[in-house]
Amino acid sequence: MGFLLETIIGGLMAGVLYSLIALGFVLIFKASGVFNFAQGAMVLFAALAMARFAEWIPQWLGFDSALLANVGGFLVALALMIVVAWAVERFVLSGLVNQSAIALLMATLGVAYFLDGFGQTLFGSEIYRLDIGIPKDPIIFAESLFEGGLLVSREDIFAASIAGALVVALTVFFHSTGVGRALRAVADDHQAAQSIGIPLDRIWVIVWAIAGFVALVAGMIWGSKLGVQFSLSLVALKAFPVVILGGLTSIPGAIVGGLIIGIGEKLSEVYIGPLLGGGIEIWFAYVLALLFLLVRPQGLFGEKIIDRI
Repeated sequence: MGFLLETIIGGLMAGVLYSLIALGFVLIFKASGVFNFAQGAMVLFAALAMARFAEWIPQWLGFDSALLANVGGFLVALALMIVVAWAVERFVLSGLVNQSAIALLMATLGVAYFLDGFGQTLFGSEIYRLDIGIPKDPIIFAESLFEGGLLVSREDIFAASIAGALVVALTVFFHSTGVGRALRAVADDHQAAQSIGIPLDRIWVIVWAIAGFVALVAGMIWGSKLGVQFSLSLVALKAFPVVILGGLTSIPGAIVGGLIIGIGEKLSEVYIGPLLGGGIEIWFAYVLALLFLLVRPQGLFGEKIIDRI
């Protein structure tokens, strides 16, 4: 029983991180109707920026403080992601207003490949260490309830707490602030939102900047766990099945979908993997998403779209 709980807890921790990345997809889709294939590249680009600037800033300014280096790297990386958000709106989205969904999708693919290549040009292609001060040693608790207690990674607890707090904060922002209501208005109808004075270009910059901030936090956490490397963009692709399960327009769906994927892939790898030779954790999320597309394509919390002709 204790091992089962350890596996479930580990799945919950991973699921919260998947939810964080998926939230970037949901925010952009709700505000612009764009399925942003560049979100994974944004996670990688932001993590590279923070890792490299945290290394360069102490050299430029002549100090030796890990805390100041991380803070400086985070702030510079955040400013860079805001610039990326402005550039995407100014040079990509502004010319594609009211264009077909496939045109917008291909545009985000182009942004993804540009960020991958530009990130490598600016920051290099090595594996970079990112130490943000999260303790990595495990802890044991509930020893009185289970023999040997439950072994949980302290790093996973800290990472999931940060990700969970950000998910809650963004949910409150989206539903309880004037800017959040403007984002929802744009999501419902672009032309109607423009007719009542909501500036579409500014809203798109804001939502892409928020998605960039989410990508930075996700890249920072995953980079701390795995090292900052180009495989991070592949880890971020796990958010695709998450938004399919939860629904492209649902923030709660992104959270629930992430938890389902996280727990499901851990349990399947531990209990079914040995019977099939392992590797289930790699493809479990995508097979589950495929089944959802066949049965409930709008996801658990997505809105069912009915076209009348």
